[in-house]
Amino acid sequence: MYEVRIHSRGGQGGVTAAKLLALAAFRDGKHATACPFYGAERRGAPVVSFVRIDDEQIKVYSQIHEPDLVIVLDASIMDVVDVLEGLKDGGTVLLNSAHPVDGCRGTCYHVDLTGIALAQNLVVAGSPILNTPVLGALAKMGVITLPSALQAIREMFDDERNVKAAVAAYEELKV
Repeated sequence: MYEVRIHSRGGQGGVTAAKLLALAAFRDGKHATACPFYGAERRGAPVVSFVRIDDEQIKVYSQIHEPDLVIVLDASIMDVVDVLEGLKDGGTVLLNSAHPVDGCRGTCYHVDLTGIALAQNLVVAGSPILNTPVLGALAKMGVITLPSALQAIREMFDDERNVKAAVAAYEELKV
């Protein structure tokens, strides 16, 4: 089973990113679950979401404490939460950053999801929405396929700017 933990702030699209990732994995022929974990926090508060992907039926719905992949949609969260806690040996990290971030361990990818979202004017209430561009990065990493990522995006959103943002993240992802 491949386990993903997504760290974001309320309003960035982290919960929807988890749903999109699970849907794309399903379109790839996998079993997948997505589950958010948050309380009564407001926009801007740290939020964690979990995704499990497997070839077999998934019967576990708990939080993920030892992820294969950690996604950080807001690098400032790393100052208040140990986002890498429990990351499996040989695990992977995807950071929303234009540049590599110090203190990363495992295989570390980075892409400027915020810049991509702003370039496509994917903004709600003043916050860039990162859920669709992150799917493109995950496709480039091989977690899902690009056709399934784009199909999932189109199933949830009518606006083609979301697809353009995913393709841009696919093209701009760096190790």
